[in-house]
Amino acid sequence: MVDNAFGGRLEDKVAIITGAGQGIGLAYAQRFLAEGAKVVVADVNQDRGAAAMAAIAQRHGPDADAMFVRTDISDEASAQACVDTCIERFGAVHILVNNAALYYDIDNFDPSYEYLQKVTAVNQHGAWLMAKAAAHPMAAQHHGRIINQSSGAAYAYSFPAFGDEFTGLGNFSYSITKWGVVGLTKFMAAQLGRWGITVNCIAPGITMTEATKKIVPDFFIAEMTAGTAMKSTLEPEDLAGACVFFASDEARFCTGQTLVIDGGLAMPA
Repeated sequence: MVDNAFGGRLEDKVAIITGAGQGIGLAYAQRFLAEGAKVVVADVNQDRGAAAMAAIAQRHGPDADAMFVRTDISDEASAQACVDTCIERFGAVHILVNNAALYYDIDNFDPSYEYLQKVTAVNQHGAWLMAKAAAHPMAAQHHGRIINQSSGAAYAYSFPAFGDEFTGLGNFSYSITKWGVVGLTKFMAAQLGRWGITVNCIAPGITMTEATKKIVPDFFIAEMTAGTAMKSTLEPEDLAGACVFFASDEARFCTGQTLVIDGGLAMPA
């Protein structure tokens, strides 16, 4: 069902949105449904998935074209099962939004190699595994839209502050995996374009999700907001329009691009 407040730009399209149990992913799912898409809410957390489905039913009704699929994007079999389930239920997959990441419980001050591996397995390898599973049916239908989620943290080279005393090299786990997603976007776009598949990337600034409120100190949010051109905070819904654009036929010839949405903080060239 298309929400009359929007343009129905994704009518009859089928989208998998990872990490859609809360925050930005849920905002994407709500907007995609309003634009006429059928949506798979893919999340590793069963409770979050159930809560997201309840929120969707409240806004779009109990018969909304959405389903929850528990998905661990760092596990190849789970990623493939998500895509297979989507096709079994809706008949196709046209759009993949790689939104899921380790963020809610991220520890930017754990410098260990083990922790770097853990974050990389989800934030970077997970996006590749989901794209790997979705690319085959997309190529077969000669149509697909993959939208990866990076972060403004990829451009914040001096965060976190390490102090004046050298205690060892940091692993920069969150930031470098999100920078890796930017590169992954370009390589995937270069390969998949000939099969009608575009691959683009969104890099949000600090977004006012529950995860952000939990892990980012208020003073730091205030400092970052003051450093933007817009002088205001970023809400999950502020990102949804860009995601819809990349997912729509309006972006048919746009691929390999990263759009930074942070109110004018980073402004990379």
